[in-house]
Amino acid sequence: MEENPSENKKGMRKLSVDGSSFLTGSGARLVLTSPDGWTLEYALRFKFKTTINEAEWEALIGGLTGAKHLEVQKIEASSDSQLVVGLANGEYEAREDLMIKYLSHFRA
Repeated sequence: MEENPSENKKGMRKLSVDGSSFLTGSGARLVLTSPDGWTLEYALRFKFKTTINEAEWEALIGGLTGAKHLEVQKIEASSDSQLVVGLANGEYEAREDLMIKYLSHFRA
């Protein structure tokens, strides 16, 4: 039996994440949007050095953790990182130890 697509999206929250890494520091931007258009925006500054891929993972995991604390039931996440999206969707295989750890934490 196929679900009605409009019912399937009902109650869906959208999470948009973007990580950044510079010589001067790294951080992330998270935007959580409700179905009726309310948005919560967060900026994170990391007190540790990251690569851009690590910052993207931190952004995604941080956003999902925040959504969980807000008791969000349905979420659609997006990121501009081809690597993070590919790993999260199972399209890519994690080979580096740190990417394997991030993927494992994401799946948990």
